[in-house]
Amino acid sequence: MTGTYKMTIAGCERELPMYPVNDKLEIAAFILFDDVEITEKSAQALLRLCPEHDIILTAEAKSIPLCYELARIGCKRYVVARKGTKVYMTDPISASVNSITTSYDQMLYLGLEDVEKLRNKRVLILDDVISTGESLKVLENLVEKSGGTIVGKAAVLAEGDAANRDDIIFLEKLPLFFK
Repeated sequence: MTGTYKMTIAGCERELPMYPVNDKLEIAAFILFDDVEITEKSAQALLRLCPEHDIILTAEAKSIPLCYELARIGCKRYVVARKGTKVYMTDPISASVNSITTSYDQMLYLGLEDVEKLRNKRVLILDDVISTGESLKVLENLVEKSGGTIVGKAAVLAEGDAANRDDIIFLEKLPLFFK
């Protein structure tokens, strides 16, 4: 870790720890797992911005608290694309992803039960941070395979060039830090 980056997110001031991705790039890490206040306030702010939806889809794991809170105060339903198959997943479908914070390709899976929850539904795709957009692509692929309709793609933060996209909803811009 090489310091912190100070920013305000959903009215909450935070110092995000900085981590090197490689010898030319650092990122400010936004981790929701232990921050109930920012999770609740971000969910409230995103709900005001997002289109009507029947269900929310997110990827395991960092955005699960946000997804839960947004569903709790909104549509009441969500699905988590898992990083591995589980014994209780019937006929899983999959798609692969390579995100900026992971050094290898990952697979995401939905079991038939979750596929059925998405079928013919208005789906909001949710993430904590959108950077390269790779995680969004894999979630979009899973929605398409499930027969759902994507009505929005949202995140708390848009990192780097993602902040210039016009197809995502986000609360704040997060810069990339080039050395």
